[in-house]
Amino acid sequence: MTQKVAVLGTGKIGEALLSGMIRAGWAPSDLLVTARRPERARELQERHGVTPVTNPEAAKTADTLILTVKPQDMGTLLDELAPHIPADRLVISGAAGIPTSFFEERLSTGTPVVRVMTNTPALVDEAMSVISAGSHATADHLATAEEIFGAVGKTLRVPESQQDACTALSGSGPAYFFYLVEAMTDAGILLGLPRDKAHDLIVQSAIGAAVMLRDSGEHPVKLRENVTSPAGTTINAIRELENHGVRAALIAALEAARDRSRELASGNN
Repeated sequence: MTQKVAVLGTGKIGEALLSGMIRAGWAPSDLLVTARRPERARELQERHGVTPVTNPEAAKTADTLILTVKPQDMGTLLDELAPHIPADRLVISGAAGIPTSFFEERLSTGTPVVRVMTNTPALVDEAMSVISAGSHATADHLATAEEIFGAVGKTLRVPESQQDACTALSGSGPAYFFYLVEAMTDAGILLGLPRDKAHDLIVQSAIGAAVMLRDSGEHPVKLRENVTSPAGTTINAIRELENHGVRAALIAALEAARDRSRELASGNN
C-alpha cells in the first residue's frame, strides 16, 4: 500500500472508494483526487485528508489512476491525460460500457488498462466489483485492482466479453431491488399498512433473504419452495407474478440494460 493512487472525477462512488481504502490501511497522503469543482476537491481534502490535484498532476504523480467520470466525459478526460501518462501507469476505468481498447488506442502503447464495474453498495462496503484485464494488464495489475475495490466489497474477475452482462446484472442490479421494494411498499399500503411499517417489514425480509442466499448454499428455487406451502398464500402470490409475466419482464429488462451498455461502448450516448 505504498503506491500512490489517484481517483479522477471523484463523485459518490469515487469518494466511497477513497473512504474504504483509508479504512483498509491506505495512508491518506498516498491518495490523490481530482474534481470538476474546486469546492468539491476541498471538501474531499477536509473530510478524508487526501490531496487535491489537477488531472495532469495526477497522471504524472500517481502509480494507479482510477477514472470515475461519466462514460460520455471519458474521451475528453483521456485527451487531457494522454500527454502526461507514462506507459507504466496502471489505468483503471469505472465507466460503464467503455472497452479497454478505447483507452489503449488513446494512451501510450503498452499502457495497462483494467476495466471495473462496481455498484452503489460500495457506499456501505457491500459492492460487487467485476474486473477485466486489457491487452497489456498483468496478473499483478488485476491484483492491484482487486486490492483497491476489495476495500468496499467483493470482487470477481471475468473476461471483458462478459462485462456488459455483468453491468446489467450487478452494475444496475441495486436499482431493480429498490424498484421491487418500492412496489412492495405500495402494495403494503394498499393492504392497509402504514408506509413506515410496510417499509420495515420489506427491508428486513430482503436482508434476511439475501443472507440466506449468501450463506445457506441452497439454490434459490429450494429456498423459495421452503416458503411455498401447498394451497397457501405464497403460491397464490407466485401464480399472479407468473400470470403477469414478471420473470419474462425481468429477463427483457436485463437484456435492455446489456444492450444499452453495448451502445455506450459504440459511442451512442
